[in-house]
Amino acid sequence: MSRTSARLAAVATAVVLATTGAATSASAATPATGSAVVNESNTFLINSLSAGVMVFALPTATGSYDSATGLSAAFPVTGGSANLPAYYGDVQLGGGLLFINLRTGKTAVFKNLSFSVGTWQITGVPQGATAPVALLDPAGDTTVAGNAAAGTLTASDLQVDEEGAKYLDTKLNTTFFTAGQSVGSLNLTFKAGS
Repeated sequence: MSRTSARLAAVATAVVLATTGAATSASAATPATGSAVVNESNTFLINSLSAGVMVFALPTATGSYDSATGLSAAFPVTGGSANLPAYYGDVQLGGGLLFINLRTGKTAVFKNLSFSVGTWQITGVPQGATAPVALLDPAGDTTVAGNAAAGTLTASDLQVDEEGAKYLDTKLNTTFFTAGQSVGSLNLTFKAGS
């Protein structure tokens, strides 16, 4: 084997070992965990149904219903780097949202849900688009607790963002959504990955 061939073989071996080592260390990392539980109040549910509008949580979110408290959907944390008590960072959420106007047959689907701690908004990327739309804003009595490693946010009110209201009314051909409209409440838990 020539010196050039030996050097190329050594470089190739080093690259393979480095790549394998990087893959092993990356797979050993612990992902961020937690969930964002959105509770849709019975008032919002009744008003939306009266307007012919239905909202569904899409997988990997899970939904449930309680006659006393309304619909709820739990969106799992899938990533992010956030410090809730310091009010910075982002939390990525799994699942999606489907909005349907039963009267017009129009729909809007959002994926890549995220909570921006800095802007205090839940955003989603519309199907077929790349830019996120601000959908919901925590409001009312809010409590933030924890530290840089793990934190919680509870908000007694969750309101439709102005940008989301305009987008949804246009997309669904309705006048149902308004800025500041109360949807329900939010409970977010986040534990940073390592």
